[in-house]
Amino acid sequence: MTDLEPTDYAATLEEIKRRVHEARYRVQRQANNEMLHLWWSIGRTIIDRQAQEAWGTGVLARLAADLRAEFPTMKGFSPANLRYMRRFAIAWPDETAIRQQAVGELPWSHVIQLLDKLEDQTLRDWYARKDAQHQWARAMLIHQIVTRLHEREGVASSNFRVALEQRDSELAQQITRDPYVLDFLAVDSDAAERDLEGRLVERIIETLRELGPGFAFVGRQVHFEVDGDDFYLDLLFFHVEQLRYVVIELKTTKFDPRDAGQLGFYVALVDDRLRIPDKHQPTVGMLLVAEKNETVVRYALAGTAQPVAVSRYDLTASAQAALPAEETLTRVALEVAADTVEEDATAQ
Repeated sequence: MTDLEPTDYAATLEEIKRRVHEARYRVQRQANNEMLHLWWSIGRTIIDRQAQEAWGTGVLARLAADLRAEFPTMKGFSPANLRYMRRFAIAWPDETAIRQQAVGELPWSHVIQLLDKLEDQTLRDWYARKDAQHQWARAMLIHQIVTRLHEREGVASSNFRVALEQRDSELAQQITRDPYVLDFLAVDSDAAERDLEGRLVERIIETLRELGPGFAFVGRQVHFEVDGDDFYLDLLFFHVEQLRYVVIELKTTKFDPRDAGQLGFYVALVDDRLRIPDKHQPTVGMLLVAEKNETVVRYALAGTAQPVAVSRYDLTASAQAALPAEETLTRVALEVAADTVEEDATAQ
């Protein structure tokens, strides 16, 4: 006779699975933090010894070889990685930072990217916090750094301060960017609006990543009928963290003041037809244009009562920004050369 499945079995299974996942995450996070602390302490030791004695590159090569011999199954003891440990300890000289700050939550490969791609310590801490908060993949961290997210986030021209209550306007402003980097679309700058819109939907995962955390796709060419007249919104999203609809319109031309009026009309339409007042925050609109005159944008936004933001989009920014700076190329070349010398010395 087969036992009948308890009525609450599925819920119990899900609860146990959730606990297992949470426990595994805590263990992994603690292990990662301990490894980062180890790398930091090794880097600190190297700094101290170099300050006391004349430790040249040959000593680091010998240290790396001895550590690999002692711990053959453990990765990370190359001369280059020892130098990263040293740089790590220099960048975050306070030992408590590894346990209490965002950098202590990141994988070592992410820390290396912060060291390699950023010279400013304030920016390293800023990207470390963003990385830990949103749990970026390594490729996403690199993308956000080379496209200078810290300069693009929350800076779009808007009338949110006038059209929304103060606290809500600050929240709405945070989800804007200027410019939006759409290089993943792989289209020419002369692409038609429908082509650009279609590619955004086809590459919806990359689109949502560029829009930022919290965006959920609702639809393309969303239809509304108003007393016999038909209207179609380019793209409609819902921000699940702020609980608001976000209307996005695309213009492959330079900003025209009439664009703000059109988008304001769509925002009012969504606010009236879809928004649930007791549950949702006011709808906002975002206009993405190829070019814009900031003074013209400012006057146009002053003339609409609906909350609207205007941003530029860039189809090539990531590729251009990814070109390494001269000082980075020089440092990499020197490190490769140093590794070669150390390996030759070790072999002899």
